[in-house]
Amino acid sequence: MIEFTNVTKQYGSTTAVDRISLTVPESGIYCLLGRNGAGKTTLMKLLAGHIAATEGQITVDGRAVSTSRMPESVNFIESGSAQFNMRVSALIDAAADLQEGFDRDFAREMTRRFGLDTGKKFKSLSFGMKTMLTAIITLSNRSKVILLDEPTMGFDAIMRDQFSTLLLESYHAHPRVLIVSTHLIDEIAKVTERLIIIDKGRIILETGIGDIDEKAYTLTGATAAVLPLLDGLNCIGRTAMGSVMAAHIYDRRIAPPEGVSVERTSLQDFFINIVGGTGNE
Repeated sequence: MIEFTNVTKQYGSTTAVDRISLTVPESGIYCLLGRNGAGKTTLMKLLAGHIAATEGQITVDGRAVSTSRMPESVNFIESGSAQFNMRVSALIDAAADLQEGFDRDFAREMTRRFGLDTGKKFKSLSFGMKTMLTAIITLSNRSKVILLDEPTMGFDAIMRDQFSTLLLESYHAHPRVLIVSTHLIDEIAKVTERLIIIDKGRIILETGIGDIDEKAYTLTGATAAVLPLLDGLNCIGRTAMGSVMAAHIYDRRIAPPEGVSVERTSLQDFFINIVGGTGNE
């Protein structure tokens, strides 16, 4: 469905995206993770045709993407996007009139469930409610590809949980490609199916969440006992605490000796170690 082939994007002497090749073959909820400045937003803008690649090619459903041929099947909403200062109900009606196949019933049900006052104008909403309304309007669109850039910015814990519900219900109502860029790593893990990690403009990992659950773990024990176990394993980071070491592994499981414990690695710790771990093997 989506294909990046050796795609590079440069801004002067700065390389924002560096020779990326990536395939998204089917519908699903994908999480795009990366540090600030890693290239997440640039990748999304390239896919939506908002900016042109310096090199390489991007296709959606076999059709090349460019700024002069923006794919109609891709809907990209950047974080902090504003809407016309209309009442919430009018904004939903306008979106339904402009977008073929817009799910008006879904949008109205979500605004009711999440407590959005449909009589209020956009500018009178809190920042979090503005963001929630934009997410609802975006997810009510039936585009084949939806790109959400930091969609939970400004949300409190309850709203973040509500957004996860919104994302799942939208996907189950209309299966398609949903790519979500976020810093709330462990929360998105509850709903995402696959993970794409970008670092310094390059894709360093694309895998299923289940693969990380199976292969990511931490060995903790005396340094003298842990170090020999790392031979032949992909150690993505180490933390030394006096004579004790915690080694973060992304590889096959092993049965450690007595005195060395094995613990599950959270997605957030996995991400921190894979993009910035020390002592990587």
